[in-house]
Amino acid sequence: METPTPAPTFVSIRNLSKDYTEGDKKRTIFNGMNLDIGRGEFVALLGQSGSGKSTLLNLLGGIDLPDAGTIWIEDRSLAALTESERTHFRRRHIGFVFQFFNLIPTLTVQENLLLPLELNGLTAEVEYCRAAELLAYINLRDRRDSFPERLSGGEQQRLAIARAMIHRPLLLLADEPTGNLDTTTGERILELLLDLHRQAATTIIMVTHSRDVAARADRVLYLESGQIQDITL
Repeated sequence: METPTPAPTFVSIRNLSKDYTEGDKKRTIFNGMNLDIGRGEFVALLGQSGSGKSTLLNLLGGIDLPDAGTIWIEDRSLAALTESERTHFRRRHIGFVFQFFNLIPTLTVQENLLLPLELNGLTAEVEYCRAAELLAYINLRDRRDSFPERLSGGEQQRLAIARAMIHRPLLLLADEPTGNLDTTTGERILELLLDLHRQAATTIIMVTHSRDVAARADRVLYLESGQIQDITL
């Protein structure tokens, strides 16, 4: 039986260091961390609270910058981009899914979904057709004119995932996307994420506290004491 060919490196982290100052004390989050993630991988990230999981997502999204080291996404070094360039790169190539949905309450379901397309100037009819298809896929077509407050938690998270994927990002960063949901709804959300991942071959890095959720990923990483390692569940 042939060994599968490893996916080409898509995310490359080298000698990553990040500290925060809390009062008069310095807290080290990362200390010379290295990591490679292949194109199209679905990676689950585990670790104790405060270990730096969300900080790592912020660094990968270019929201924050490391104190030392480099982060490359495909052929781009995030540190080499200006703040404006990072904003445009993030808007066009990265999708975010959060535990608390982060939907805009004054926009309808359809308007929330279309927002990434409009921010990226993707206003061709084919893009709006994709939005309609996604609404049908996540079973929210009949709720397109509703506001987020009228949706259940599971419906809001389905919309948040679809919004994060609609512009076909290179990288999806998910921070506890099932953590605020009951077990049954969380399983449905995970299935949706897996389905969209298979369709688009998007690289996904998902923070979770659940080993059951992590077991569905292609690869599981554990973050501890500023370093990261592959683990087997």
